[in-house]
Amino acid sequence: MADDQLMDGLREGSTESFRRLVEENQRKVINICYRMTGNDADAEDLAQEVFVEVLRSIGKFRGDSSLATWIHRIAVRKSLDFRRDQVRQKRGGPLKRLFHLDDPGVDLPAPASSRPDAELELKERQAILRAALDTLPENQRAAFLLSKYDGLSNREIAEALKVTLPAVESLVHRAKSNLQKKLRQYFGRGR
Repeated sequence: MADDQLMDGLREGSTESFRRLVEENQRKVINICYRMTGNDADAEDLAQEVFVEVLRSIGKFRGDSSLATWIHRIAVRKSLDFRRDQVRQKRGGPLKRLFHLDDPGVDLPAPASSRPDAELELKERQAILRAALDTLPENQRAAFLLSKYDGLSNREIAEALKVTLPAVESLVHRAKSNLQKKLRQYFGRGR
């Protein structure tokens, strides 16, 4: 079903169009929410909120971007709002993990080796990467994750985060640079 047909069906209140919209976008929305919140249950709740907002706001969709990009933008905004609320509720406390690689709901490649020592080393490296990602400023983390983990183009990220294209390029570049600095002590050349 093309975006135009889907939009017409959604505006007319078609349950089939809404089912199709959710079916085509649910996994991507949950992944975005999960990477931003680090919790399966929160990600699923947020994904439901995203689709409720899509249904409620479908009349406001102007078509400046693709329907999928608009949905991703709503998912990012809802996730960032959720994280801000969490921080406000836990002033002075540690932030929740951005994402948990050991969670069975996350698609990860199988370890290259079935050796327990290799698997342990992989888990240690993943934990170090998670910790480094958690230290990035929110906007850098969001741009980096949307680019590298969700595969969005810089234009889609700019639309989702409501920033300019050069700002996205700068955010992703600074995130990479900051990650390199933070990870150099663990994975540096001298090791």
